[in-house]
This record gives sequence, structure tokens and C-alpha cells, in this order.
Amino acid sequence: MPLTSITPDPKTLQLFIEAEYAVPVERLWEAYVDPRQFERFWGPEGWPATFTRHDVAVGGESHYYMTGPDGSRHHGWFRFLAVDPLKSFEVEDGFSNPDGSRNDSLPTARMVFRFERSANGTRFHGVAKYASLGAMETVLKMGMEQGIRSAMGQIDAVLADLKSFAVEAGTNAQLLNDTQVRVSRVIRGTVDQVWRAHHDASLMKRWLLGPDGWTMPVCEVATRVGGTYRYEWEMADGSRRFGFTGELLESAAPFRAVTTERMIGMEGPATHNELTLTALPGGTLLSLVITYPSKELRDLILGTGMTTGMETSYARLEREVLKAA
Repeated sequence: MPLTSITPDPKTLQLFIEAEYAVPVERLWEAYVDPRQFERFWGPEGWPATFTRHDVAVGGESHYYMTGPDGSRHHGWFRFLAVDPLKSFEVEDGFSNPDGSRNDSLPTARMVFRFERSANGTRFHGVAKYASLGAMETVLKMGMEQGIRSAMGQIDAVLADLKSFAVEAGTNAQLLNDTQVRVSRVIRGTVDQVWRAHHDASLMKRWLLGPDGWTMPVCEVATRVGGTYRYEWEMADGSRRFGFTGELLESAAPFRAVTTERMIGMEGPATHNELTLTALPGGTLLSLVITYPSKELRDLILGTGMTTGMETSYARLEREVLKAA
């Protein structure tokens, strides 16, 4: 078991965590910044976590919930205060209400995670600092120490699973709940390159085409929050055409963009799309969390082979845009 110690210090209002891992710093860092991996060990055994947002950048946030054996959910959040890639990150950590709003009746903490190269791999240091002795005692009574021991006991299995998260794994879709899907793909390129490829019309027309045989005659990019975009695709022979339009709701280049999306000519509510780009040792992790108006629409769209078309486009992005950059 990699965890070596958990030490509460009431005098300094801090909880210290020490652990050793027989893997390079790059591998352990990846496990913490990739939501697909992080959620497999952030919750104690029997309480798996689901991350609906995980923006590892200064000013970014994470939203998650843990699901108990009886189906109950406990919600939480992070706010990233500092990020030093492959070395450390600092967050404000707290509890949430079921609607996602912050639960100010429970304590918050400032947490620092440090990753240090060692002779055998990586040494991990974690520190949680509380505002008062009462706040610290509250979380300890809630089982914080036991929960950390249980959660960190699951890391070895995640670190050993290289196949599921390899660059070669391609595009995959994970159902988060009845209306949300997270589409993930590691793209061989830097965060800046992948961001530009999603916001430069001349580049988008080269790769965002889905299966072979399609063209993108209309690519109007939203350049400011509140602006709209319009994308249209057409078969090379002109036989078929469709498109999407929507509004840019948030933009924090080059890490996060939030948009609405509606098929042109279709009535009804739009989807809500959250794009996050995270730097990994092997490239850039693209995470797209899509919130659908209903479970039925979610299943209908996934049934069209959406991820297959997305994988074709991302492979083209690597082959024809990023490789030539």
C-alpha cells in the first residue's frame, strides 16, 4: 500500500498525508489531473466519485459527487488556486448542496498536493489546512482520516491500468448520469495547439469533418462570450447538408469553453457543452461534458455513432493539422 502516513496536527490546524509510489512523477500527476482516473480513487471504497467538471488551471473548478451503496450522493467542489505542472497544485476544497451550490454550513480547507521525484519513483505530500480547530474536528468526526486511507488504497490499481488511458485508446464516451456524457480523447499536441484548432475557422475546416466525404462550407466561430457560432457540413457531391448553432457562454483560453448547441431547423432545448483541455505528458486531454435535455435524447444521439465520427475527426486533426504544425 503506497500510503505511508496520515497525521492530524491540531496545533497548526493541518492534516499531513505522505505516500510513496513506484511510478514516475508523470504517471502519478496524470492520475490526478485526468478526471477519468481521479474519480476512481478520490472516493472511499464503496463511494465512487463522478466528476462533472475538472479544470486543472488557476481559477478553474472541479465539481463532483460520491455515490454510496444505497444510491445517496455527497457533493463537493475544488477551486484551483495554483498549478505547477508535474510539481504541485493548490485548491480550496469544500462541500456542495445537491443542486451544485456551495454548502457553507460545512468546513472548507486549503489543500496542497506536491509530487516529488524519488529514488523509487514518486513521493507524494498532501497538506489540508483548516480555518479553525472546530472545522478540523468536524471533518475528522465525519471520517476524513478513514476516508483518505480507503480512497488512496485504490490508487495502485489505477496506476497499473495503462491501457484504458493510453494516447492510443482513442475517443470514448462515459455516461455520468441520466443526462450527461463525458467524451474524452488524448490528442498528440499542446494545449495551445488544440485550443487554436477548435477556434480558428481555417483549421477547423481541415479536420472537423467527421467521416470522409464531408466538407464544412460554413464555419462561423464565436469570438466573445455572448456571441453565436454556426457550423454547417455538406457532402462533397452536395447531396446532404446539416449544421449546428449556439452561443458561447464561457471562455477561459486555452483551457475551457462552454457553449450551447442546437441542430439547425430543430425545435426544443439546446444541449450544454463544456470543453476542457488539460496538459498531459503524452499530449492534451480533451474532455467534453455534454448535458442533454433528457435521457431519451442523450441515448438517441449516442446511438447515431457520434463518438465514431468524433474519433475520425480527432485522428484527422493529429494527422493533417498538428503533425504539420
